[in-house]
Amino acid sequence: MTVLSIAGSDSGGGAGIQADLRTFAAFGVHGTTAITAVTAQNTLGVHDVAVLTPAQLRSQIGAVLDDFDVQAVKTGMLATPALVEVVAEFAQLGLLPHLVVDPVLVSSTNHLLLTDGGVEVYRNLLLPHAAIVTPNLREAAVLCDVALDSIDSVEAMTEIGRQIAGFGPRAVLVKGGHFGGEQPTTAPDVLIAGDQVLVFDGPRVSTRNDHGTGCSLSAALCALLATGSSVTEACPVAKSFVADALAGAATWQLGRGPGPIDHLGWGRD
Repeated sequence: MTVLSIAGSDSGGGAGIQADLRTFAAFGVHGTTAITAVTAQNTLGVHDVAVLTPAQLRSQIGAVLDDFDVQAVKTGMLATPALVEVVAEFAQLGLLPHLVVDPVLVSSTNHLLLTDGGVEVYRNLLLPHAAIVTPNLREAAVLCDVALDSIDSVEAMTEIGRQIAGFGPRAVLVKGGHFGGEQPTTAPDVLIAGDQVLVFDGPRVSTRNDHGTGCSLSAALCALLATGSSVTEACPVAKSFVADALAGAATWQLGRGPGPIDHLGWGRD
């Protein structure tokens, strides 16, 4: 079983392509990649970014699809409107099955990670082809052009999810990792899938090692969809996987900042 990640490279190994490949391995699927950007980063931050050209991204995706029977695809950091357009071109042709869009739009410090015009391209060209889109609260706010602090309840998460669903994806999972103020105890995620609204809640894991959780959740969804799960079946399994990976890495000290999560169960009983 083969899946494809279209995302950026994290030299620190915690997020991006590196996190996706470890997640795919954990779920027993073969991961292929198309890299959008090469970052120089570690647990303390991003020091440099080199964005690939649309032609280079198109060649990578084309090479993978030409040889492998790809069952599901996920996107991560796409960096520029032109790269979002390349992915949308393949999706419009029906070549990106079970497309999971992780809209990497804004950093944890509220800086945009996509150049001007990229949000509109996401809305108009890419989201209509997504099987599921997985924004966190900051990304949901950017997609809908609302204030982050207005998404302050499960009901507000549901409403913003419905707005994003209006852009065309078949399902929306609004992630609550930043939900609940300064000392939250839970992390609810809200799934909008057609007429269904499902809330997946769970206790928050206390750890600084949470780098790459969004990448890992979307990669887990991609692997699960590839192996036959429905969206409603895949979401709680993916959430549980990330929670276990957070718990497994809770005491790790890899680097001086937020480290990676335990994709492969090394720290679990």
